[in-house]
Amino acid sequence: MSPAAKSLSTAVHTGGACATTCHCLAALVLLLALPGVARPQAALASMPRTADPYKISVSVSSVVLRATVENHKGSLVSGLGKDDFQVYEDGALQQIEYYSHEDIPVTVGLVLDNSGSMGPKRDVVIAAAMAFARSSNPQDQMFVVNFNEHVSFGLPADMPFTDQPAQLQIALSKFKTKGETALYDALAAAIEHLKVGNRDKKVLIVVSDGGDNASKYKLSQILAMAGQSDAIIYTIGIYTDEDPDQNPTALRALSKATGGEAFFPQSIPDVVPVCEQIAHDIRNQYTLAYTPANRNSNGAYRAIQVKATAPGHGRMTVLTRAGYYAPAKPQALAPLAGSQSDRP
Repeated sequence: MSPAAKSLSTAVHTGGACATTCHCLAALVLLLALPGVARPQAALASMPRTADPYKISVSVSSVVLRATVENHKGSLVSGLGKDDFQVYEDGALQQIEYYSHEDIPVTVGLVLDNSGSMGPKRDVVIAAAMAFARSSNPQDQMFVVNFNEHVSFGLPADMPFTDQPAQLQIALSKFKTKGETALYDALAAAIEHLKVGNRDKKVLIVVSDGGDNASKYKLSQILAMAGQSDAIIYTIGIYTDEDPDQNPTALRALSKATGGEAFFPQSIPDVVPVCEQIAHDIRNQYTLAYTPANRNSNGAYRAIQVKATAPGHGRMTVLTRAGYYAPAKPQALAPLAGSQSDRP
C-alpha cells in the first residue's frame, strides 16, 4: 500500500475483498497502458483489439494522452486525424504512434465537499452529479468520495464502483453537510482509489469552493500525486464572493496539471449543465500515444504540449495533461553488514 493510502486508512475504506480483486485486474491493465507515465522500454504493439473493445494496445514505455480540442469559441472540435496533432515533450517534437477518437468507458470518482458551507447547495450538487451520470457512458464505473474534515466513500465497503443510478443516488445522499474542509485528503484518497478501477481512462470530478482547513496533505503534494497518476481532474468551484474559504487558484491548478478544466458557474443551478458538459467532453476526447525520444531514466519531470492544426478549423486549443515524471533507475542496494561480500 502506498503512503497515501496508509495515512488515510483510519478514515476511509478501499472496498474490502472486492477491491483486492479489482487491484489485481488493475495491475494487468496498467501493464498495457498507464497514461501520463513512461515505463521501461518495449516495442509499440499495433495489435488487434482483444475481447475488450475498449482496451488500447500500446507499449508499456509509451506516454498516453487524453486530449480535448476546442475552437476559439470553446466548442468541441471533432473529425481531426492523427496528422492534425503535434506532440512536444520538453519542446522536442515526438512521433505519434497511436491515435483514436472513440467514446470509451472511464473510471470516475465524484469528490464532493460536504463541509458546513455547502449546506444550502447540497441538493443541487446531488442533482448535478446525477446529471453527469446520466450523460456518461453506460459502462463507466463510478465511486463517490464525500468529505468535510473527514473523508469517506459513499458506496458500501464491498462495492468499490457502481454503474447503477440508484446506488449512486444513495452514495451521494447519505452524508449531511457539516464541519470543516479536508479537500486535499479527499483528493489523495480518490487518486489512490482510481488505481483499483479497470478502465483505461481515469477521471475525477471535484465539487468544492477550493478551500482547505483540515487536511494532512498540502496542495503541492496533491499536484505531485496527480502528476504521477493518470487522472484527469475536472473542478467545479461553487462559492460566493463573500465566501472566506474560496480558493479558485487551487481548483485551476489541479485541472491544468492533469488536462482537465476548471468551471466556476455563475449560479448554483448552472452546476447541472456544467456536469453534463463535462460528461460530453469526456466522451469526445482524442487518445494519443508516443514513445519519448528522451530515453533517460532520471525521474525528472517532462513538460508536454499538444497542438492541433487543420484546414478550416482556425485556432484550436488542446487540453491535456501538462507533463509526467520519467521513470527513475532503481538504486543499487548496499551490501548488508556481515554479508558474504564483507567478509575477509
